[in-house]
Amino acid sequence: MAVEVGSKAPDFTLNDYNRQAVTLSSFQGEKAVLLVFYPFAFSGICTGELCQLRDEFETYDSDVVQVLGVSVDTPFSLKAWADQQGYQFPLLSDFWPHGKVAQAYGVFNEDAGLAVRGTFLIDKDGIVRFAEVNAPGEARDQEGWKKAVAAL
Repeated sequence: MAVEVGSKAPDFTLNDYNRQAVTLSSFQGEKAVLLVFYPFAFSGICTGELCQLRDEFETYDSDVVQVLGVSVDTPFSLKAWADQQGYQFPLLSDFWPHGKVAQAYGVFNEDAGLAVRGTFLIDKDGIVRFAEVNAPGEARDQEGWKKAVAAL
């Protein structure tokens, strides 16, 4: 079951595509975090979703919100994908232990070994204010994210 609105977001530390550690709780008191889980780098729907985030980045990038993408890909493939697509937000590797953070958020598909499309907006106090999980193959409608960010 996915993490629910009103609950404390599970803390984690993952490496980004530069193999630098990023800890969720390090943003507490500073910024809200839009946590975007996706199945795989370079896949069609994921590329479309993250390119929309890239193209509408001003909606999210501010003193208020930090965008973090998370998948089970290695940091090396995430780096190649970020360079290719020009993503200006961190992509975090939940590669090992495989999918541990996705499991903590209830968005890990054990049979396929990947994170499903889960989106969580976590406020400055570490509380989940928006949560959405999409079915496999179902692209996300980002209007809900924008409304949740605007409501912070």
